Amino acid sequence: MSRVGNKPIALPKGVKVKIGAELEVEGPKGKLKVPIPAGVRVEQSDSQLLVKRDADRYTALHGLTRALAANAVQGVSAGFVKELDIVGIGFRADIKSRVVTFTLGYSHAIEFLLPAGIEVKVDKQTHLVVSGADRQLVGQVAANMRALRPPDPYKNKGVRYSGELLRKKVGKTGAGATK
Repeated sequence: MSRVGNKPIALPKGVKVKIGAELEVEGPKGKLKVPIPAGVRVEQSDSQLLVKRDADRYTALHGLTRALAANAVQGVSAGFVKELDIVGIGFRADIKSRVVTFTLGYSHAIEFLLPAGIEVKVDKQTHLVVSGADRQLVGQVAANMRALRPPDPYKNKGVRYSGELLRKKVGKTGAGATK
């Protein structure tokens, strides 16, 4: 039995839902579509969405569809945010229109084009706030930015998520270099 799929989704004020072959959710932050697989149906009652399944073999799709629908409702009403920190001497980011320019210690600056629906704010050149309505897209853009220079395990320099715990490795001791 899917415990996730049985929970109702509360619809905040200002969020409109259209149920068809796919679920269309529209709110102040944008418009998102959620596919509804065969064997799963979505019903609206009052200010709630209920996700139902036709048979027990659709249990996994039931929970998945409910989670995607809940993310869409939260995304169009409140949005999602990921924060990144840039650590390292001379490492920084700058934004001009839809292009974020990173200086990460390479011989060249890296230009990162933002996809539609994603907003980025740069604070103090070393703190980035990635926000948008689509949870998957916000997470993917943040992961792509982090992949430009992942944190180094020896000096912990690079791009990391805010609050990410890193384990710093101990470097070489130099015992063999005394001869």
